[in-house]
Amino acid sequence: MKHYLIHFAMALSLSLGGAHAADETVKTPQQNKMATCNKDAADKKGDERKAFMKDCLSAEPAASAMQTAQQEKMKSCNEDAGEKKLKGDERKAFMKDCLSAKPAASAKQTAQQEKMKSCNKDAGEKQLKGDKRKTFMKECLST
Repeated sequence: MKHYLIHFAMALSLSLGGAHAADETVKTPQQNKMATCNKDAADKKGDERKAFMKDCLSAEPAASAMQTAQQEKMKSCNEDAGEKKLKGDERKAFMKDCLSAKPAASAKQTAQQEKMKSCNKDAGEKQLKGDKRKTFMKECLST
């Protein structure tokens, strides 16, 4: 009975995969996954292919670094909103601000950035260029 269900599921996903065949630019992640699994299973036949396809299609995709960072940010903002017991529109506004905020720079970064701005401004006022500017900036930043 399981074989029939597997065959039915594969046939259904293949038939659904052809629904957008006219527009190759629009593919769902599932369609992309099916295409990749089919390509990887090209040299397999029978039960070996069925087992491979089952494993391949049920495998979870690896999370990208961007997704993971965004998920961590969402988790952190959600926890903060929960601690503040925010609800409704107030929570929505908080989440919007929290998720769009850039991470805070460390104190060391901020101090270095301020020093860089100051030295850059001084070099500009002195109209230094080329090697003279490089030498001045090096000395200014090291003090």
